[in-house]
Amino acid sequence: MRLQGKKVAILAENLYQEMELWVPYYRLKEEGAEVKVIGTGTAQTYTSKHGYPVTVDASADQVKAADFDAVVIPGGYAPDLMRRSEAMVRLVKEAFQQGKVVAAICHAGWMLCSSGIVKGKTATCFFSIKDDLINVGARYVDQEVVVDGNLITSRQPGDLPAFCREIVKALEKS
Repeated sequence: MRLQGKKVAILAENLYQEMELWVPYYRLKEEGAEVKVIGTGTAQTYTSKHGYPVTVDASADQVKAADFDAVVIPGGYAPDLMRRSEAMVRLVKEAFQQGKVVAAICHAGWMLCSSGIVKGKTATCFFSIKDDLINVGARYVDQEVVVDGNLITSRQPGDLPAFCREIVKALEKS
């Protein structure tokens, strides 16, 4: 129970990549963190790329960054829908500005771009959106996990063990 007392938001929208939401969700709960699923506010339940549902605990406009120690953003195509929500983009930006852990995997790099937090940072993502990161001023590297300050990024579902390990490590220090 290394993360007892820590609060984590995992973001959700339709077309999320199920492993990138559920693996961190259960891994962080296993360590004792209180994990809440936060949606954009368009629904109570969102469906993954393969039809797996997730019910949200709250919408982004009902919470604030100060409520959490970390924000985890799964990939899939959901981040393209997430970044259309001002409240969700603000949650990510404010969490980052407050020094909270912000962790993004795969296509979640789109949320980092839209929140304006990756300029000058070293990060990774799914290869097809690397140009998006580069074009907003990030230093892209092709590694399973990259930690740059309070920002943690990974490329794909196969990187989940390293991604989760670094989130746990960062939360232990916070």
